Amino acid sequence: MKKRLLIAGCATLLMVTACKNKGNDMDNPFFGEWNTPYNIPDFEKIKPEHYMPAFEEGMKRQKAEIDAIVNNTEAPTFANTIEALEQSGDLLNEVSAVFFNLVECISSDEMKKIAEEATPLVSAHGDDIMLNAKLFERVKAVYDQRESLGLNDEQMRLTEETYKNFVRGGAGVPADKQERFREINKQLASLTLRFGDNVLDATNAFKLTLTPEKARSIGLTEGQIDAALEAGNGKEAVFTLDIPSWEPFMQNCTDRELRKQMWEAYTTRCTSGKYDNRAIIDSIVNLRLERAQILGFESHAAYTLDDCLAKTSDAVYKCLMDLWKPALKKAEQERDEYQKMLAADFNDKEVASKFNIQNSKLEPWDWRFYCERLRAERYSLDEGLIRPFFPLEKVREGAFNVANKLYGITFRENDKLPKYHPEAIGYEVLDGDKVIAILYMDFFPRESKRSGAWMTNFREQYVDRDGNNVIPIISMVCNFTKPTKDKPSLLNFDQSETLFHEFGHCLHGILSQCHYRSLSGTNVPRDFVEMPSQVMENWCRHPQVMKEYAKHYQTGEAIPDSLIAKIEAAATYGQGFINTELLAASLLDMDYHSITKPTKIVLPNFEDQAMAKIGLIPEIISRYKSCYFQHIFSGGYSAGYYSYTWTAILDADAFEAFRESGDLYNPTLAKKFRFLLSHGNTIDPMKMYVDFRGKQPSVEPLKRNRGLI
Repeated sequence: MKKRLLIAGCATLLMVTACKNKGNDMDNPFFGEWNTPYNIPDFEKIKPEHYMPAFEEGMKRQKAEIDAIVNNTEAPTFANTIEALEQSGDLLNEVSAVFFNLVECISSDEMKKIAEEATPLVSAHGDDIMLNAKLFERVKAVYDQRESLGLNDEQMRLTEETYKNFVRGGAGVPADKQERFREINKQLASLTLRFGDNVLDATNAFKLTLTPEKARSIGLTEGQIDAALEAGNGKEAVFTLDIPSWEPFMQNCTDRELRKQMWEAYTTRCTSGKYDNRAIIDSIVNLRLERAQILGFESHAAYTLDDCLAKTSDAVYKCLMDLWKPALKKAEQERDEYQKMLAADFNDKEVASKFNIQNSKLEPWDWRFYCERLRAERYSLDEGLIRPFFPLEKVREGAFNVANKLYGITFRENDKLPKYHPEAIGYEVLDGDKVIAILYMDFFPRESKRSGAWMTNFREQYVDRDGNNVIPIISMVCNFTKPTKDKPSLLNFDQSETLFHEFGHCLHGILSQCHYRSLSGTNVPRDFVEMPSQVMENWCRHPQVMKEYAKHYQTGEAIPDSLIAKIEAAATYGQGFINTELLAASLLDMDYHSITKPTKIVLPNFEDQAMAKIGLIPEIISRYKSCYFQHIFSGGYSAGYYSYTWTAILDADAFEAFRESGDLYNPTLAKKFRFLLSHGNTIDPMKMYVDFRGKQPSVEPLKRNRGLI
């Protein structure tokens, strides 16, 4: 069975993967053994025409394995039912992992067509397993007698999770509703795929092209201009909707009308034309509701949260609204400051003419510009000062060093490892002299890669049928500013935190020491999976750690204390905006998925009403407007975007333990935290957290860190 979860930035694609079975068709590389280090897929040999035969053969083989379980004349046992099911589907898992990962980062029209064909077939195959009455009968028989079977803790957890997955997958759906249930799953598989493709295509379709002279006259930094000129082959300056291009433009461009043009292009993606996602959203929301009610839940949110730590919509709304009120108050204070600045510019005729200011009302496309300007004035801090001290290579080394000091692991680059793209860098991860994982890092935007940052895997850690530990193959995919001919990739501080964040997800997969792959690594409840990633951001921003990794790209000089002090002083600056847009997106997600009766979703009406209900000020929008909200409409975060806030409470509280100890690399605490990371979902995650912390988590560290108290 394929398990797919998008964790985005995080946004990450996780797959249950495994070693393949041998086959006879040696022309298809999926049917033979990989003659590669660590049995990594031989990406260079895989061609688009290999995928569909491999999908079809993989489904055929797993069906035969399922039939063998169902037709076994022996009484159901853990070994012949639960474990046999867990070990089935090797080839299907492998081709799924390779294909669905690559379609996210080296897509093409051909790959998209394959995805359109394969996705509903794989979805239907999964339904065939979940709705197999005889198979569920055997699973339930083992589940019902689990207490008397002498199972160890991980076997018990696997039995309980397998039974729960069958129930949630439709095993209890009445026979007269099964056909409709299957059709819903098939439609959702296709619709979510189309949604993501539309966002990628709409993002690639827009480019703002300026002459070099114009680009140099609108306040952009030298690095931004160089990157834009390189994108335009030196003849023109090209700016795109990819965040490394779009956000710095919005922060620094003095021409208000150009900012408006970029803003409207970004925020109206997929709201009309051939990439219109509005009807798709209406279908997805209502199909999810219908499926949830077939399964016996009031809403899709109720269905989703039943398998999470939060458990109920009320608990999620309470968590979000407790932070919403102080965040909105802070955002209103920020708005008033920026409004005064804009009014002053408007009243200065020379400035108004130079900045192309036609009126004095603050608009959403003004926010980032005046935010950065006030930051520079108040703290003598701007990105031009910060970026030179955060070259990508040094930030990456910093993350590696933190992992080494906490867990004793090291990272060794190996250019002999197979690569799925020339820009991907391969590392062997060592614990002592033993390789425990493979890590790929893929840092820069390209038209074939979706936006955002995520961790994924080509293979999860598990123990095979012969008792051999299979090491994971982890991948970290980002969209950072590209290097130019004169400069390396220089990150701003947010991008540095993103690198540490995604690396935290990687560590969750790298350090896994589980027996069963469906319980290993990041296969934990959705509102826990962000904790190991977000906690790493605390090391990124700590002054002691910054001194260790933040080095000037030209001189090698460590970041000066004076600049660290400015970064610290500005740490809670702008948090009204940052928290408000994040919480608004989380609340919008919950509003979509808490509906309890079929509802015609009309956009932008639904979105506008949701934002008006919570009092979002018009100068700020939800972090993601509906038509490009990939986390919830093409990823695995429907009724789950709140998890970034929910787990932020845990990560702030977890780092507080290290801070209170006086040692950021406290070996006792690091050992306990590694236990939590290495045990995946084999133990209840909150139990492991409380065992690590010695108490229930507190929200106070988070509020303090964000300047909300």
